[in-house]
Amino acid sequence: MIGRIVKKESKDYVLKTEKGIITMPARGKINFNKINLLVGDIVNIDWDNQIIENVKERKNELRRPRIANVDLCLLVMSLREPNFSAHLLDKNLSFIIFNKIKPIICFTKCDLITEDEKKYYLKLKKYYENIGIQVVFNNEITKIKKIIKDKVVVLTGQTGAGKSTLLNKLDSNLNLKTSPISKALNRGVHTTKHVQLFSICSSLIADTPGFSSLDLREMTKNDIKDTFKEFNKINCIYKNCFHINEKDCNVKKAVDQGIILKSRYDNYVKFINEVKK
Repeated sequence: MIGRIVKKESKDYVLKTEKGIITMPARGKINFNKINLLVGDIVNIDWDNQIIENVKERKNELRRPRIANVDLCLLVMSLREPNFSAHLLDKNLSFIIFNKIKPIICFTKCDLITEDEKKYYLKLKKYYENIGIQVVFNNEITKIKKIIKDKVVVLTGQTGAGKSTLLNKLDSNLNLKTSPISKALNRGVHTTKHVQLFSICSSLIADTPGFSSLDLREMTKNDIKDTFKEFNKINCIYKNCFHINEKDCNVKKAVDQGIILKSRYDNYVKFINEVKK
């Protein structure tokens, strides 16, 4: 029988199977071979002995949060309390795209911003959609349910951005704990302590511990460049150009002309320098 790990409990694993939700340990050889089973793993089950026999090959894996076989990543970004961070957004997008997962941006706390700020974020939304990244607001519940249907989804983003709140909106029966942010620190309090997949809207969705930093060191400079898809559409005159120090680079000209969002380019340069260090 096949099962998917939806939660880890001490030394046992909670699995979703065709016979329902069951809990069982893993066979000793898995531990002997130092295979670290993750939430999201698809495993073969020895039903007679009620034990996990082995794990199937993963199509992808995230290190932070630790989860495998993800179809979509719903990147939850607060526009206020905590304040919006274009740097964190682009860093997450690079990491998600690098791991071959489709990103969906979800803006939250739109009710806390001014009318002028709303105009700015609508322009920002249009830019990301034009480069092929879908953007939704957290009050578009029907639209979100349609996007995530029959998918394995991970929610990630700023601590305190409203990931658990969004899950509660998608399924009020979850009643997940939420917590206000610290206005002095402009960040939230971790309310999620572990990774778990919830069955919501015929989907499996992981509410994960929020984080405010992300390590890109496993990526190369070329990996970083490849995740900025809009750069690749510009016909640069230089071969293998990184669009930073080269004179007359067409990507840099596109930034000056407003074709490429300046915050995107500035973050790209920061990420390249981070990888170089």
